[in-house]
Amino acid sequence: MSMTIKTYSELSQLKSFEKRFRYLQLGGIVGRETFGSDRFINQEFYASREWKSIRDFVILRDNGCDLGVDGFDICGKIIIHHLNPILPKDIETNSDFLLNPEYLISTTHKTHNAIHYGDETLLAAAPVERAKNDTCPWRK
Repeated sequence: MSMTIKTYSELSQLKSFEKRFRYLQLGGIVGRETFGSDRFINQEFYASREWKSIRDFVILRDNGCDLGVDGFDICGKIIIHHLNPILPKDIETNSDFLLNPEYLISTTHKTHNAIHYGDETLLAAAPVERAKNDTCPWRK
């Protein structure tokens, strides 16, 4: 089974949050571990200076917005999602997927879980569109 490589260049062509989510959606199984007993490997990687540096770059590139979509500002912890799932061998071989911003995107914890587990109910609602003289948008 071959996997299609997902890229930021392709993702950024999709303008809506929903289209970006569907592009990234993995539909995994809740509780499935990527690293299992090798979890210490990714924990060391995420503590590295190189990861922290690229993480900052991606957050700035995405303007701190969920999936890099303007108007979906992240208030709180920002997670950097690998567009292509990584495995221990990727860390051991220093795969290009690890630190290349072409394979990374900013997201919230809920959106990250929705991508992995296919649960769209976890996604944030779209921002309410305001109109002139609209003083009570939640009543519509």
